[in-house]
Amino acid sequence: MSAPYLSVVIPAYNEEMRLPATLKAIVAYLNRQAYDWEIIVADDGSVDRTAAIVRDAAAAIPQLRLLTLPHRGKGAAVKQGMLDAAGQYRFLCDADLAMPIECLALLLPSAASITPTAPAADIVVGSRRAGTLAVSASRPRRWIRWFFNRMTRTLIAPEISDTQCGFKVFNAAAAQTLFPLQTLDGFAFDAELLFLARRMGFALRETAIEWHAQPGSKVRPVRDGLRMFADLLRVRCRWLRGGYRR
Repeated sequence: MSAPYLSVVIPAYNEEMRLPATLKAIVAYLNRQAYDWEIIVADDGSVDRTAAIVRDAAAAIPQLRLLTLPHRGKGAAVKQGMLDAAGQYRFLCDADLAMPIECLALLLPSAASITPTAPAADIVVGSRRAGTLAVSASRPRRWIRWFFNRMTRTLIAPEISDTQCGFKVFNAAAAQTLFPLQTLDGFAFDAELLFLARRMGFALRETAIEWHAQPGSKVRPVRDGLRMFADLLRVRCRWLRGGYRR
């Protein structure tokens, strides 16, 4: 069988409450598209009914697959999901679907997203900052996002204003090159991937998306923010020591 045009990779940890609505919305949207697709839910060792929900849904949706993993963190789940995917383009999608699924068209290489000043890119990053589309979030999340973005632009990717938005598209070549090199299992994995992408010459593009905060976030602003900052320093040090080898 030929590779699907699009793989949707959803990392999930104890998402029994949010995942059913997310899967329903994504499947309904993809069924209206002309291209072939698959959905991979990378279950990060959930202890609730997340895996059972995906198995039940997959009985009626042949394009849906469950990837069962030990609990190591969001970054580890995303890495395994992306490496297991077969699509020409691979869409990283948070389980809360804070971005309306219709915004996916802005991230794919279609007539809606390619202009003379914004040609097709290897990686397209959804952004809650680059543009004027609606954004809502709690004050603690806005604070930690601002702080981490400032640190990331200083240490990792100065041209990307929102490295941590959970909606990104990688083409197959970028995914197959970058994800085997990923070392971070936690929330800073996005920054590591974009850092490596820049150093390896992949074309990056950022596009504004609509985004609305959803209840049930696993991010703890203070503790996770400090860990993510430490991870940024580790990425820089590892690169300087020659620790990333293709």
